[in-house]
Amino acid sequence: MFRCKGDALEVLLVHPGGPFFARKDEGAWTIPKGEVLPGEDLLARAQIEFEEELGIRPRGRWIELGSIKQRGGKTVHAWAFEGDLPESFQLKSNTFEIEWPPRTGKVKQFPEIDRAEFFAEETARRKMNPAQMPFLDRLHSALQRIENRER
Repeated sequence: MFRCKGDALEVLLVHPGGPFFARKDEGAWTIPKGEVLPGEDLLARAQIEFEEELGIRPRGRWIELGSIKQRGGKTVHAWAFEGDLPESFQLKSNTFEIEWPPRTGKVKQFPEIDRAEFFAEETARRKMNPAQMPFLDRLHSALQRIENRER
């Protein structure tokens, strides 16, 4: 999701929940995303994951941003749409369970996402997972093309 504040582009990023990301900030934020089942429509899955991670249904004109491969080998497909979080927004993320602390036999539940925030483009570039940076570049280019067509 993105929004324009005057001439400034802002993008919504989410921070992974759980103990592994608790003290990580720069380079840890990501676009809302999730796992795709074999044969599943990629855009439909992206819309479902957005709603599951943030608790709000995405609406708007979708801009395809292509795909990237992250360092761990995972392929991420992305789309963007213009929108904003409702004034009454409260994060309602799915949760996951892991043994924590390790080797204790205790299982704890954590949110998949613990924060969601809009960032100005320059700040987003510092905050986001570096492998996902091409999505921001592609969004910027797509918005320039749209603006040029509308002139």
